[in-house]
Amino acid sequence: MSLDLSTLVQKNDKRIVFLIADGIGSIQSGPNSLTELQQARTPNLDQLAAEGECGLLDPVMPGITPGSGPGHLGLFGYEPTEFIIGRGLLSALGVGFPLKDGDLAARLNFATLDKQGNVVDRRAGRIPTEENERIIAKLVAKLPKAIDGAKIVLQTEAEHRAVLVLRGKGLSQSLADTDPQATGVPPLDPKGLDAKTGTKKTVAIVKKLLSQIRKILADEPKANFVLARGFALHTELPSMAERYGLTAGAIANYPMYRGVASLVGMTLLETGNNLLENIAVAGKRWQEYDFFFIHFKYTDKTGEDGDYEAKVKRIEELDAAIPALRALKPDVVVVTGDHSTPSKLKAHSWHPVPALLWAPATIRRDGVTEFNEVACAAGGMGRLPMKYLMQMALAHADKLMKFGA
Repeated sequence: MSLDLSTLVQKNDKRIVFLIADGIGSIQSGPNSLTELQQARTPNLDQLAAEGECGLLDPVMPGITPGSGPGHLGLFGYEPTEFIIGRGLLSALGVGFPLKDGDLAARLNFATLDKQGNVVDRRAGRIPTEENERIIAKLVAKLPKAIDGAKIVLQTEAEHRAVLVLRGKGLSQSLADTDPQATGVPPLDPKGLDAKTGTKKTVAIVKKLLSQIRKILADEPKANFVLARGFALHTELPSMAERYGLTAGAIANYPMYRGVASLVGMTLLETGNNLLENIAVAGKRWQEYDFFFIHFKYTDKTGEDGDYEAKVKRIEELDAAIPALRALKPDVVVVTGDHSTPSKLKAHSWHPVPALLWAPATIRRDGVTEFNEVACAAGGMGRLPMKYLMQMALAHADKLMKFGA
């Protein structure tokens, strides 16, 4: 029997900040056989680590490679294997699409196919958002408004990412991704994960849609097809206010992360052009919220690009913003990631994520003086499922009462 944390929640004016460096974890590589965190100069993060408590977090469980959705749900205290949310839903919520019951959403990647129909680039060279918008307009103008009774809606997300929403009756989310997660092979055909009537109907619709998209985009030099991921019906989750009594604000530039924040009931706040500006947004809204989620995408992006040196520089950019965060005088600060993205692997990985928890009024320091994967492995937090991080932050902010007599 699990503990209902909401029964222990108590309100106060203490503030918690989760600074999430997406994909920050890594493995040893680069010219000095160090992780990017080990290689980077991070005096401010190291000071937080020395003044706080460190450890390693498994986003789902040991050995399991998480997507960004499960990783962020784990960060916010939601068991990822219980709350299974497709990427399409998060993308649709992130762009502010007004979803209705029965709507089916999918995340699309524009991709480049060669003349043989094999995937050359799963992200179409990370085309700029403006190019994405042009191509979406082209598709909207040439595609039918509906296929087999399902209305077709396409919307730009960012760069190579877009959102597909099917609106109709009897649609199913039991579809496999069409992204092969590899190059040199063709996209996967739409396939149902069960034999139900709704699934067969939805597979047929998606097949027809992708066939028409391929014809329309045949003359595009880069974005000449789409790969579909994360088919998901509209759903709702219990909010962070309900679970933890928190008034939560999210500061995230990328739609997908705004989507997961929206799904757990956070208010989506305005964003700046960089991390320092986003921390300044938190400062402006400081009196309105007692929990801030501040997302930093670029440690993940550079990892997926396989660019070791660029990831090091982005980590140093993160470090340079820490004094501005400390100047807000938060009561609890967590710095970690939603998963590891080693530049050596150019992809998400199963490796546990380094984490630090800084709470000067209540912390028990553990002797760790550097913030990196190896140092954090010796920290007092140990190695934990990521879902427990939120309740630890709540405890250090004195937002949980004693359990039992």
